[in-house]
Amino acid sequence: MSTETSVPHPRVSGVEGQPMDASDAALYATLLTEAPAGLAFFDRDLRCRRANDALAELLGVPVGDLQQRRPGEVLPEALATAFESALRKVIDENRPLSDLDLVVPAGEPATAEQDGTAEQDGTAPAAPPVAPGDASLATATEERILACSWLPAKGADGKHLGVVLTALDVTERRRAEEVIRRKEQRYRSLVEASAQVVWVAAPDGGVIDDAPEWRAITGQAPDDYEVGGWLAVVHPEDRPRIEAAWGECVEENRVFETNYRIRTKSGTYRHFDVRAVPIWQGDAVIEWVGANTDVTGQREAEEMRGRLTEQLSAAALRTARLQQATSMLAEALTVSQVVQVITEVGRSAIGADYSAVALLDDDKLRLSVVAPSQPGAEGESSPASRDAIKVSDQTVMSVAVRESRPFLAEHPDSLRLQLGHGEKDLFAQHTEERAWVGLPLLAAGAPIGALRFSFTRPREITEEERVFLEALAGQCALAVERALLFEREHKTAEELQRSLLPSDLPQLPGMVLAARYNPATRHVQVGGDWYDVFRLPDRRLAVAVGDVMGKGVLAAAGMGRVRNALRALALNDPRPAAVLAGLDRLFSATEDEEQFTTVAYAVIDPETGHGEFSNAGHPPPLLISPDTPARVSTREPGTPLGWPSERQQTSFSIDTGNTVVFYSDGLVENRRRGVDAGLEELVAVAADAPPEVVGDPERLVDFLVDRMLAGYEQVDDVTVLALHVPPKPA
Repeated sequence: MSTETSVPHPRVSGVEGQPMDASDAALYATLLTEAPAGLAFFDRDLRCRRANDALAELLGVPVGDLQQRRPGEVLPEALATAFESALRKVIDENRPLSDLDLVVPAGEPATAEQDGTAEQDGTAPAAPPVAPGDASLATATEERILACSWLPAKGADGKHLGVVLTALDVTERRRAEEVIRRKEQRYRSLVEASAQVVWVAAPDGGVIDDAPEWRAITGQAPDDYEVGGWLAVVHPEDRPRIEAAWGECVEENRVFETNYRIRTKSGTYRHFDVRAVPIWQGDAVIEWVGANTDVTGQREAEEMRGRLTEQLSAAALRTARLQQATSMLAEALTVSQVVQVITEVGRSAIGADYSAVALLDDDKLRLSVVAPSQPGAEGESSPASRDAIKVSDQTVMSVAVRESRPFLAEHPDSLRLQLGHGEKDLFAQHTEERAWVGLPLLAAGAPIGALRFSFTRPREITEEERVFLEALAGQCALAVERALLFEREHKTAEELQRSLLPSDLPQLPGMVLAARYNPATRHVQVGGDWYDVFRLPDRRLAVAVGDVMGKGVLAAAGMGRVRNALRALALNDPRPAAVLAGLDRLFSATEDEEQFTTVAYAVIDPETGHGEFSNAGHPPPLLISPDTPARVSTREPGTPLGWPSERQQTSFSIDTGNTVVFYSDGLVENRRRGVDAGLEELVAVAADAPPEVVGDPERLVDFLVDRMLAGYEQVDDVTVLALHVPPKPA
């Protein structure tokens, strides 16, 4: 508003008719026109008698609209309510009201009335209307925050005349304060979310502020923390190093970053990473701010990862040695060669000082040592007299054979506890022995001998080493069995072939098995067809049927390698895909590219009929069910062994009354019948099988072989293996 409308001339009547001299008028006019703060006077009826341009601009309304009106008549409802509430409070209580923030909402520029009809009460001159182009026109185009003070106004006689308002625009200051508050809130949230514990130290490194979050972890009392600070709970082994490093950083004003162990309130220690930085003000450090992060989980994970890496490395080394043993055993044709390979591989893998192998005599009552008791000793070999150990004796080997399980004694006390005394046999001369391992050599589930390792120091065999030794013993048993067969010169070629196959199939209460092997001709020394059925350590059943291309000794050697390797791999990891993948690696490393070998391998739980199956190029299994037509599996057979392929395995279930038949290609393929036609004929033959034949695996395999070979010349070996789940008795 202009000077003419808002400031009275000197010596005119003021509020309530009181005279105003020239100096008062000048002060009054200057405040109304020049003061940056908003000023106004309200009478006891809450009407605005005077207001300056600054207030009008802050409120976003013309000065003329404010004159002689109550706030509720010109201001937005919420703002007017706050105004009138403050005015009434000051009038009623007759005391100032300060530091009250009022928010002026954003709005369009206000326009002044043009008719000059502002309300007048006769005690003060009315303010003339303000033209739209007047410089005092307020434009509240954005929200503003006003810091208001309300002061009671009194006359010379002490009578209450009204209320004086002063208003300052504190929008930018409040926004800046809000930004700072939000930053502080974000900082606190970040610290809480990152699980960091923050502490503050004096420029000399001493304690200046309490750290409740830190004490909640360490259990320190406030007095304890004030005296010793965070250093008081550092692990005694770490404290000298940490104190020296902290002192150097404080002295040189450089970043402190390290890690240490902290004693928690439970008495245990946890790992923490710490980083503290100096806070500068000008050229001086005014304080230190540090953040501690609990990294115990990370450290434990790193340690666990290190242990797992070591275990995996050891497992990979043992697997490589198993594969090495498999390859070497494939070339060992005599028992002495087999024993030499097994003892060398076993001793190098577990660090044994002595080793020996003994085989059961024909009467199964004695064990004859056929390997040197100290294989690495120059000139020492098996006793010429083939020293014998009675199976009934209390010795490491005898117990392993009698109980068909590994015998472990980590120290002499353990040996005496299990045997009742020290070992009393031909190994008693090794008085420096302090730990022992005995492993039965099992062929088709029956013991044929024992493998013995000993150490000159107490030694605990880990579970992983035990699995490795059992797999090695399994390879040894198979290799010894094969070597014995080669040493029996009077055996005919067909007997040799049959002896490489399981002599007996496992007898299971919930599953019946039957197998047939028909050589192509009795004049062929050795064929490539084979099958194997054996129990795994977890009592599941491993079933394998394979075919090695060719005839004669080469085919037999390949068959033996595959069968031995499969058993060894199955003992280590029985999963079908894993076993076939292991055979692939073996073939890539040891077999010729021209070698063509297929294998079908399954692991079955005899109690439930559930299992997994994987196929390396072998003919698909035949499925016979009393409720559905016979069929062959339609799953992709995969590639033969040694061909680049990612091995897959599938789950299956043999329901009650169902039968699964594994077979070689000689059953379905010949010179006059292709594989596809042969598979169709096999399904048709199975469909014609009478129920009594389907329910008896022995009759079923004969039925399939007879019907499929009828009218054809047999040019290849035929292998058939049937698994039948009979109905449970009522």
